[in-house]
Amino acid sequence: MKITSLQENFKSGILIASHIAGKNVNLPILNNVMIEAKDGNIRLITTDLEVGITATVRGKIEKEGVFTVDSKVVSEFIALLPNKKVEIERKDSNLLIKSENYKTVVRGQEADEFPLIPKVERKEYFKAEANEFRKALSQVIFAVSNSETRIELTGVQFYFSGDKLIMAATDSYRLAEKEIKIKTNSKTDKKIIIPAKTLQELIRIMSAVKNENLSEESEDIEFYVNDNQILFIIGNTELVSRLIEGQYPDYKQIIPSKSETSVSVNRDELVRAVKAASIFSKSGVNDVNLDFPLGKNKIIISSSSSQTGENITELEAAVNGKDNGIVVNFRYLLDGVNNIEGDTIKLGIIDGNTPCVLKSEKDLGYIYIIMPIKQ
Repeated sequence: MKITSLQENFKSGILIASHIAGKNVNLPILNNVMIEAKDGNIRLITTDLEVGITATVRGKIEKEGVFTVDSKVVSEFIALLPNKKVEIERKDSNLLIKSENYKTVVRGQEADEFPLIPKVERKEYFKAEANEFRKALSQVIFAVSNSETRIELTGVQFYFSGDKLIMAATDSYRLAEKEIKIKTNSKTDKKIIIPAKTLQELIRIMSAVKNENLSEESEDIEFYVNDNQILFIIGNTELVSRLIEGQYPDYKQIIPSKSETSVSVNRDELVRAVKAASIFSKSGVNDVNLDFPLGKNKIIISSSSSQTGENITELEAAVNGKDNGIVVNFRYLLDGVNNIEGDTIKLGIIDGNTPCVLKSEKDLGYIYIIMPIKQ
């Protein structure tokens, strides 16, 4: 194998690919990146057996071949080189890297033992605008569960229905749902659960592709789904991941269809008041009280603790409906408010025992729900 590439191109590709190649004691070859030069393409491939990344870099192939080397070593060395032409050549069981007055030899390993990245059939495609998709993903992924007891809740449900993609994430205490427009040739609705780890990696790759301007065609992200795998294509990078098997909960039934009290309040004022109340919430409970007194057009946000004291803040707000109130976890409340776009937050509640609904006046495709802390 013998290839040449610009340092900038190779650095960008290996930066994207090498992130998932970690310290694997049981299978050391997973710490490597596979450099594959064939069919006119230079591909950098890594996997952790759950996610596989393939970054294609621009360059010239003088001799085809495939070889694996420690991804961290190569990534760190390439990053230090000047932005000039880099020559990479296999010499027996080593990789020779040369650029101007730099020359290094990295020990490598045959690619025979490197795990195969699953092939995903590319018949049914789904396509979304990349920036919109990345933003939507970040609006829901924070609500996934960290507990492995219910494995399906450690992922985000993707529901493909016609020209819509609905993403949902919940940990049983709160729920985030976001709807975006997509293009597809699929004639059937489809529900899948994608691991949060995969989607966090995807967000990282999309940010890198955007920052590096790796492709002029990276305005869209494409995905293809098989029975138990999903393939994402963004720019010159492909990410393949397993799907989570299992049944996602029918969360629609917990979303209140109406509210007894509806409130519109300034977003920044709400954040400040909730943060002030959080200082005096009970440790481990994180409780803050939201009260909506009838006819006063204000929210009273309060908290008290025998250790620290108490706090009461009154905010001007447009309040319609019944005299009402609810106790919620301030962390969950802030998570939701921070992911809602626009200057005004809309809250809807039935009573202190049913979920509180948060929406944006600006973004009609986003909904966030918090379960109340029952007194």
